[in-house]
Amino acid sequence: MIILPHIFIFLVAIGSFLRRIFTTPDAAIYINFTVSACLFLYIAVTLFLHIMPCRLRSPLSPRLKIMYGGRNILRYCLWGILIQFPFYLAMYLAHWPSPDLISAVVFFMDGAFCFLHFYLLALNGCVRILFTCRRLGIATRIFIVFTLWIPLFNLFLLKYMSQMAKEEFDQENCRFENRRNRDGSLACATRYPILMLHGIGFRDLRYFNYWGRIPKELVKNGAIVYYGHQEAWGTIEDNALIIKKKLEEILLENHCDKVNIIAHSKGGLDARYLISGLGMAEHVASLTTVSTPHRGSELLNILNRLPDSVYRFIASLFDKSFAKFGDIRPDCYHSSKQLSPGFCLEFNEKYPDVQGVYYQSYASVVKHTFGDGLLSIPNLLMFLAGAPKNDGLVTVDSAVWGNFRETFISSGRRGISHGDMIDLKREDYRGFDVLEAYVKMASQLKEMGF
Repeated sequence: MIILPHIFIFLVAIGSFLRRIFTTPDAAIYINFTVSACLFLYIAVTLFLHIMPCRLRSPLSPRLKIMYGGRNILRYCLWGILIQFPFYLAMYLAHWPSPDLISAVVFFMDGAFCFLHFYLLALNGCVRILFTCRRLGIATRIFIVFTLWIPLFNLFLLKYMSQMAKEEFDQENCRFENRRNRDGSLACATRYPILMLHGIGFRDLRYFNYWGRIPKELVKNGAIVYYGHQEAWGTIEDNALIIKKKLEEILLENHCDKVNIIAHSKGGLDARYLISGLGMAEHVASLTTVSTPHRGSELLNILNRLPDSVYRFIASLFDKSFAKFGDIRPDCYHSSKQLSPGFCLEFNEKYPDVQGVYYQSYASVVKHTFGDGLLSIPNLLMFLAGAPKNDGLVTVDSAVWGNFRETFISSGRRGISHGDMIDLKREDYRGFDVLEAYVKMASQLKEMGF
């Protein structure tokens, strides 16, 4: 941190010192050789810092090793830059008040080399983290790229990036340890297969999984996972018929008589109608709802203030779009209206829980309006409507159903949103591991005999 950035002044000092010692005609050969050797050593060490700043022997992925190497580079740069302030202050005072021309030139050239040294290393570290750290969202990456050139402020950005990389690395390490401890235990090998039901406005696509990394983690721990393949804008009744057909296929394929359903958002209402409205209770062992608006969403009370003609026009645009994605009977107007508190009140009275099916639920909360940029406007509207404890779309009170398990919330300032509960952005957040949350859900179902 002290010698490497000042290679220029270091080489000048060595050359000057050797010239005083060696006065023979061939002394220049020894001086040039020594200076060249020092310069070569500097280049070798600097290249090592650039190429191999992290030599972890752990079996973590190359992405994490590259990211952790970037963190090491940034930490070196931050501490190195801080050390330079007293160093240059001492050099300045040593030549005060009237430095000679040679000293001034050496001082300037050394500063230029020092700046280049840290600039290239910091650039290396930033690129590593920007391309590998999942905790940095798209907006954050863009902000860093456009503000990294601002003096002094960029030091805080480097510190922030280093901290994000450390938190993600620690969480991945913890996740790796959990996987290694569970290896072979089949913690998620439930008695009955798991049927996962998506929410409104999405489909079970092949190349973009609605549930992110969650299903893969469940399967890795022994679970048998299926998807409902209901429509994005189908009504509760239409979607329940699609799920019923899929459920019957699962029972036939696995030679079992029941399934465990894990449903997110409106998928929980589809599942409840399947159980109570279509008489499939004998084939459902448990229903786990995540952020489901069992008592409706206050956001619909706000949207219902729109003129009906405008609402229908906007809904028709969604219908036409999702018809191209595979929806056979898209009905955005009625399916969205089914999420209103008034409809859900009637729905709950008409389709009560069925004895013999285990019901449990989970919720989450964002801590402020900008906790999740995708849901900041809905969150603000719900807050203004008198629903402060929400995930951007659903309040905690509305998500409670049956045996209420937990309200997920991160330890950071962000909170956990409606989309975070399905790993929508494939990002990790401080104090919350969505993969471990679902592994815990499945393992608890297994312990209860489901």
